[in-house]
Amino acid sequence: MRKLFPAFFALLLALPCAGQEAVPRDTSFTLHSAYKKIERKYPYARPVSQSIPEGVTKIADVVYRHFDSTQFGPRDLHFDIFRADTVEGLRPAVLMIHGGGWNSGDRSLQYPLAAALAKRGYVAVPVEYRLTPESRYPAGLHDIKAAVRWVHENGTAYGIDTTRIALSGCSAGGQLAALAGITNGSMRHEGPLDSDETPSHVSAVVCIDGITTFVSDYNISDVYERREKHNGQLPVNALWLGGMPDEADENWQEASAINWVTPASAPVCFINSDLPRYRDGRDEIRPLLDQAGVHTEIHSVNSPIHPFWLFYPWYSSTVTHAADFLDRVLKK
Repeated sequence: MRKLFPAFFALLLALPCAGQEAVPRDTSFTLHSAYKKIERKYPYARPVSQSIPEGVTKIADVVYRHFDSTQFGPRDLHFDIFRADTVEGLRPAVLMIHGGGWNSGDRSLQYPLAAALAKRGYVAVPVEYRLTPESRYPAGLHDIKAAVRWVHENGTAYGIDTTRIALSGCSAGGQLAALAGITNGSMRHEGPLDSDETPSHVSAVVCIDGITTFVSDYNISDVYERREKHNGQLPVNALWLGGMPDEADENWQEASAINWVTPASAPVCFINSDLPRYRDGRDEIRPLLDQAGVHTEIHSVNSPIHPFWLFYPWYSSTVTHAADFLDRVLKK
């Protein structure tokens, strides 16, 4: 069998639920692994705490999507809900999407940002979605859209103002957040709907070091160079999209938010490091959104590392930029 996963990926098996076979997991991207990569070069970087602070309540493991039958048996997808104890009434929600190359990571990586946004008056919702070892594009996108639909239908029971829903994502999660929000109204991207379901719609997107195109000259040349460098092993974007650009062009085009801008697209806040590869498409999509009458903002945290949202000193400014943008867009 052709080996698809790079050698450094640590494919492990998650514990199955009752009646469910083990779902494959790649556990290579964690706060600890990210810190080990930077601690010597950037000794001033300090990991954020993933514990839940006092004054914030977390409702864990809410099932937002159920599959009666998958290759691993019945399957539930979950999210967690963070809300400040002192906040009353219906509040805007932010569904939060973790990074990890569409292949690794989990929603706990979003807990520090979720707790901070909860303290700013938002209901923060870190979301589980299917990753490459389990299912490839467009499964993860459809999961995010399904999570938005669930919040629209059920959010008031959790103190959510369902007319004010945003998406936030980091790295691969930022790409998914931008794609899901920019494709408001696109049935092509929605995924299967029940007969009584209303398509997903979000009012804002925070894209944290996530790309908005896979089909730039840079991205196309880079994916072929990386495959050659790694003896034919598929890079993570090609794995997720089902093949190289010449093999899965439809997916590469469909997953590129830059191709789908309309006046229905959600306003976008870009928060970026100093690394150009993680803002591919940003400067090209902004004039398209502007022409469509869609507001955008760009903020830099002046970070030399990619997963800056997991570390001080950049975590605090990330929270400030995200919350201030959401205040302007959702609370006006």
